[in-house]
Amino acid sequence: MEYTDCKLIEIEQNLPGFNQFIGSWFYRGDINFVVDVGPANSVFRLIDALTEMKIGTIDYVFLTHIHIDHAGGLAQFLEHFPMAKVICHEKGIRHLAEPKKLWEGSVKVLGEISEIYGRLSPIEEKFFISQNVTLNKDIVVIDTPGHASHHLSFVYNGNLFAGEAGGNYLRVRGKDYLRPATPPRFHLTTFLNSIETLIQLEDMQICYAHFGKADSSHEMLKRNRDQILNWEKIIRRELSSDANDLMERCVKRLLSEDPELKAFQELESNVQKRELFFIRNSIKGYFQYLESR
Repeated sequence: MEYTDCKLIEIEQNLPGFNQFIGSWFYRGDINFVVDVGPANSVFRLIDALTEMKIGTIDYVFLTHIHIDHAGGLAQFLEHFPMAKVICHEKGIRHLAEPKKLWEGSVKVLGEISEIYGRLSPIEEKFFISQNVTLNKDIVVIDTPGHASHHLSFVYNGNLFAGEAGGNYLRVRGKDYLRPATPPRFHLTTFLNSIETLIQLEDMQICYAHFGKADSSHEMLKRNRDQILNWEKIIRRELSSDANDLMERCVKRLLSEDPELKAFQELESNVQKRELFFIRNSIKGYFQYLESR
């Protein structure tokens, strides 16, 4: 029987509160692949982990999307594993080949965090395979826009690598913590349609980019779907109010009314600070979407 192994390799960041936040899924078996490679300034940790495991060949890099915390270290990774082919959304390939606009957008959204993640280096297009090209019939590539227009999910051997199509999931002192990943340019219907697409697949293990796994993809995707709809109701209600401090009122409401965020109080203070940054960023996505309606 072919030996297989699927594990999450943590890519530690030099940022307080960013422990157990960024990782790469590594699959070893009939093919070897990684899902996402992390930022430029920390990809060496992924390379070191694979080297320590005596991994000499990577067949594929599955990129869920091209945001710099997922794809920023790709150029360095390919220097060490030049045989790897990168499966990437066709919308993202040109931005990784010429990353100037991607970097500028990252700085605008992430601020100083982008500098800590590190600047991307350009990558030759010869390394890329569009999601529409089938090289292995067992690799299922699914277009799942919502978190980003160039977001993909992957299925292989009973594992759903969902990136951020199902939100962000942590286990905190035995409790679940689930947060939507709805940054600006978020579109509610598009995101929900992608979740429904994944629910139509068979139930399987779901592997998150941030940061862990759960046994039932159906259960977790339905919970994220319900959460996204709940956020829409709460934020829409706050937008209709004339009170000041709209952002902080939304944060307070969500933390008190969303049952999926109950474990927030169990997080360490630095992790709470990180999560508040990304909660606000996800709320901004709702603001932009709702104000455009």
